[in-house]
Amino acid sequence: MRIQQKEPFKTGYQAITELQGKHSDMMMDFGVLKLKPGTEFEDALMLERAYLLLYGEIEVTFEGKTVRAKRKSFLDDDLWCLNVPEGVKVKITGIADDSEVAVMRTENKRGFESAVRCGDDIVKEVRGKGFMNEAGTRIVRTAQDHRLTPDSNLMLGEDVHYPGKWSGFPSHSHAQPEIYFYKFYPENGFGLLKLGDEGILLEHNDTVKIIPDKVHPQVAAPGYAMYYIWVIRHLDGNPYLGPDFEEQHLWVEEPGAVYWPDKSEGGTENV
Repeated sequence: MRIQQKEPFKTGYQAITELQGKHSDMMMDFGVLKLKPGTEFEDALMLERAYLLLYGEIEVTFEGKTVRAKRKSFLDDDLWCLNVPEGVKVKITGIADDSEVAVMRTENKRGFESAVRCGDDIVKEVRGKGFMNEAGTRIVRTAQDHRLTPDSNLMLGEDVHYPGKWSGFPSHSHAQPEIYFYKFYPENGFGLLKLGDEGILLEHNDTVKIIPDKVHPQVAAPGYAMYYIWVIRHLDGNPYLGPDFEEQHLWVEEPGAVYWPDKSEGGTENV
């Protein structure tokens, strides 16, 4: 399901999904916090929380610590994220003229140490090289997963699509609910997502609910970089450990797979 953001985000927090309200089937709060210099936001809910800086500069205070985070570009700069357990008071203050933070919250009674994740604490990969004639080449930045943060109920990170490229292919699905939140550069760009048997248009500041067990491959339009945050809510007793692939499409990643047109027809063979 596509959730459109038709107007620019206003200063303050704007809820997109709610744990106890709209789109509660995602089992988490997801929203965007817009900050101007001096704007303050406080959050001490009895929920696990993650705050991911999209761009701008912020000051964050928690557990007697004060840290600053700065990010000019969600395309080129590595992510910065704070993850805290329930009850920890967090104060975020805007420093730059225009800053945006993605806010994610969910139930989790397990205690764990609050942590800032950035730099060497995240996993950065270039995926898709050497397969499918580079049709799936993209940057993936993982802040949290079950291996890195076993006590968290949130798995989250970012994908950065080169123009015209795919992600999530070969088509895959999983039992856990997931949210995608999109940015495009330039902002009038678009992409397309196949969610089960439905085709969904993707535009700047859109959010998409990924329903459990629905395949969700997607592609960016040529000329437009597509960025999205992905956040998965682990299920009790069934955390996300990996996707289930549609077997009919797995051949595209096999070594030596030949695509049309092949060499015998004057084309190229995938290597």
